[in-house]
Amino acid sequence: MDALDLARWQFGVTTVYHFLFVPLTIGLGIFVAGLQTAWHRTGKEQYLKLTKFFGKLFLINFAMGVVTGIVQEFQFGMNWSEYSTFVGDVFGAPLAMEALLAFFMESTFLGLWIFGWERLPKKVHLACIWAAAIGSNLSAYFILAANAWMKHPVGYEVVDGKARMTDLWAVLTNSTALAQVPHVIGAAFVVAGGFVLAVSGYWLLRTRAPMWRSAARAALVMTAIAGAVVAGTGDMSARLMYEQQPMKLASAEGLERDTAGAAFSVVPGVEIPGLLSLLSDHDPDATVQGTEDLQRRFEQQFGPADYRPNQPVVFWSFRVMMGFGMATVGLSVLGLWLTRRRREFPRWLSRAMLLALPLPLVAVISGWLLSEIGRQPWTVAGELLTASSVSPGVSLAEVATSLAIFTLLYGALAVAEVVLLTRHVRKGVEEREPAPAAERLEPSLMY
Repeated sequence: MDALDLARWQFGVTTVYHFLFVPLTIGLGIFVAGLQTAWHRTGKEQYLKLTKFFGKLFLINFAMGVVTGIVQEFQFGMNWSEYSTFVGDVFGAPLAMEALLAFFMESTFLGLWIFGWERLPKKVHLACIWAAAIGSNLSAYFILAANAWMKHPVGYEVVDGKARMTDLWAVLTNSTALAQVPHVIGAAFVVAGGFVLAVSGYWLLRTRAPMWRSAARAALVMTAIAGAVVAGTGDMSARLMYEQQPMKLASAEGLERDTAGAAFSVVPGVEIPGLLSLLSDHDPDATVQGTEDLQRRFEQQFGPADYRPNQPVVFWSFRVMMGFGMATVGLSVLGLWLTRRRREFPRWLSRAMLLALPLPLVAVISGWLLSEIGRQPWTVAGELLTASSVSPGVSLAEVATSLAIFTLLYGALAVAEVVLLTRHVRKGVEEREPAPAAERLEPSLMY
């Protein structure tokens, strides 16, 4: 094992950990904003209680996401200086837009929302949480656009061994980004919906308070709709993978040779004839390229090297992503059917809803592994190999030390996150004290 292997492990560990918080922040922010909107429109106390309850969970998760996300940028200079040198002029624009526009918007309005209760006018306070939630999603857009460029670089030219941006609009509207952004954000809403379902299921097993039924129903709707978005954009991503990343597609299916009418492998030994070709090119007779034939072509095009990713990881991460994601969405659809026309939640369904917490998290992490490991051995497809991206002056001992420190630190943060979230969930909603007589006569004074 050398410094390159450990640098990859370090980036993978820290990124997977950070990505546990990102999708929940993206989806839960919108959910909290929706709850506050329901309170604003209806005046029902249950929506205010739920807003504050899930709002605190959102803030805990947001804080952890910010802390762990900072480390990601440090690593570009620590372990991946050659990569940073090559892509800096291209990455600088979307990442600067993310920090100066999206994150600034998100953090500023979130601060106003936190401290604005009973200080800001009611409509202004509601607008703050919506602005913060939109900022989270906008931040995801810019980061995913930068990531998509690594898989399908556009709008650039290579000058003196460095990528120079020639068209910012092409980078931001990259076809890979336009498919990846709604796919990832849709998955984030599935994660957030699963989180709310698990929390609601926990409380439905202990009480039959109507507000938990309302929260659970809202989460079921959000998860089902988001699941449909993920499926639709997944089809778009499959077609783009067929055109732009054929090695990743072949590895995800374990296809070694170019095959017309390629079958889709559900698991080894269980195949659906022609389905892979149909998904890839909307033609059941289309030819899908195989890993061994692609390897030979890439050697002729780029020179001697192994251009195949870790195929077992890519193969199984794809199936875990699909299986766990479909299980979560299936649970939401079943829940909507069983609770239609104001029917009560069966106790077994409330117990099953607890699974909605781990299932989508495992699915999104598997999707990330598929996306990033499937791009190997490239950091920038067709332009920069991962082996050429690592910092030349960093030793094996230095990377091993930082990896050990980050792993221990993140382990401690994981414990803190679980303790804080669990403590708040078990505490339940806060009961508001009766308002003074003057406030009951003049409710507008509260705002």
